Amino acid sequence: MTGQVSPLGDDPAPGARPELRASYEDRDRVVEILRIAAGDGRLTAAELDERVEAALTARTHGELAALTVDLPAVPGQAGSAAAQAKDVVRLDYQGGNAIRRGRWVVPPRMEIRAVGGTVKLDFTDAVISHPTLQIQAYVRGGALVLVTKPGIEVDTDGIAVRGGTVRIRPRNGWKEPVHLTVEISGENHGGRVTAHPPRRTPWQWLRRGPRPFATSFRG
Repeated sequence: MTGQVSPLGDDPAPGARPELRASYEDRDRVVEILRIAAGDGRLTAAELDERVEAALTARTHGELAALTVDLPAVPGQAGSAAAQAKDVVRLDYQGGNAIRRGRWVVPPRMEIRAVGGTVKLDFTDAVISHPTLQIQAYVRGGALVLVTKPGIEVDTDGIAVRGGTVRIRPRNGWKEPVHLTVEISGENHGGRVTAHPPRRTPWQWLRRGPRPFATSFRG
């Protein structure tokens, strides 16, 4: 990894302005950017560990900048993502469909009611603002669908199933470190609660390409 930072042992050029020292907040902001990038698949687990360690020990703004120079900026800065997230998001759909996709901010808690309709949460490009998302769900003849990616684990132990189905893939979880744990509780009456990686596109299916993130499945 390369950057524009001179080694600490080098003397600054005559008249050069000394680099500003990094604060705890500066380091935390960069760690959040790295965590989001790893969740997007831009960094491997080893790269994430290496860069996080470097960020936590960085002494100047230049050292921190070198750690994110090859990563896209996070809208509104990663440090403000948590401030933008609502404490609770409520979705109530009867006979209709709803979808959250793109760079939506994941809140710490959601209350979802799907009666005869489908609520879909696509985490592929979501901004993860908290390590845990608690979902209180009521599904009756409808569906709650989660589209996940490496680093997102789904726990459905708290949901009561009465004539419905619950299916979580990959069955044994991901190889990557967990960045977000989704805990689902509530009731499923004759409906579906599913979590899975993104589907193959029609072109990938025709070419018999592997499912997205297939190499990240554990076991």
